[in-house]
Amino acid sequence: MNIKDYISSGIVESYVLGLSSAGEAAEFEQLCSRHPDLVAARNDFELKLEKWLFSEAVPPAPAIKEKIMNAIGQEGLPNQVPVITMESRKYTGSASPMRWLAVASILLLLVSAYFAYDFYSKNKELEAQLNLSRTKENEMNEKMKEVEQENQMMSDPNVAVVNMVGTQTSGRSTANIYWDSTSSNVYLVVKNMPQLPSDKQYQLWALIDGQPKDLGLFDVGDGKKLILKMKDTQKADAFAITIETRGNTGGPTMEQMQSQGKARL
Repeated sequence: MNIKDYISSGIVESYVLGLSSAGEAAEFEQLCSRHPDLVAARNDFELKLEKWLFSEAVPPAPAIKEKIMNAIGQEGLPNQVPVITMESRKYTGSASPMRWLAVASILLLLVSAYFAYDFYSKNKELEAQLNLSRTKENEMNEKMKEVEQENQMMSDPNVAVVNMVGTQTSGRSTANIYWDSTSSNVYLVVKNMPQLPSDKQYQLWALIDGQPKDLGLFDVGDGKKLILKMKDTQKADAFAITIETRGNTGGPTMEQMQSQGKARL
């Protein structure tokens, strides 16, 4: 037998990968005991395959590795480890089936860990997108409810609408007051009012016989409600909005009046 032709036939690769038949494997092992070139070819292919496996292996994420190690720790080791004896091979050299079984096991673990981590990451990404969609849907529903509420107030004959127009100081600051004189409810609908610094707030006032009555502080900006429920009042000759220090407990700063409107009943 020409051993070079035998090696080039692919039998080395088939044997190492466990693809050869029982007869082919027996023949290969017998020839290994007589032909050093065949043993060298087998060892060379094993080393190349081992390098390729480890170069292509994907390291598991730290979280996956930690879960695996924790699972191993929880399982524990048995009190007695059985000793398995194996017949020695007829030829000298590395025990390729056992070594490649170990390599295959490591590769399978790494691949499984990679796909588990990849699935976990994609699942988290989809969950985040779903939560974002739900948040946007809730925001849209809230805005629709506010628009519906405004339409209901506008159609109520007991509700007086007060148009708040900007002053010389504020220019275009505008809002609407919906005041139900029968229930004393006051609602403020912000139309065009700039966002203030964090230490400032808008404050709504009812002017009654020339005296201001506090109807509440409020903020405007992204994410804020369009319709604000303010404090109740049974009487009002006019309404005014000023800029005050956050949490103001004193009277209005009239030089900081942003908009005003007369009540018509």
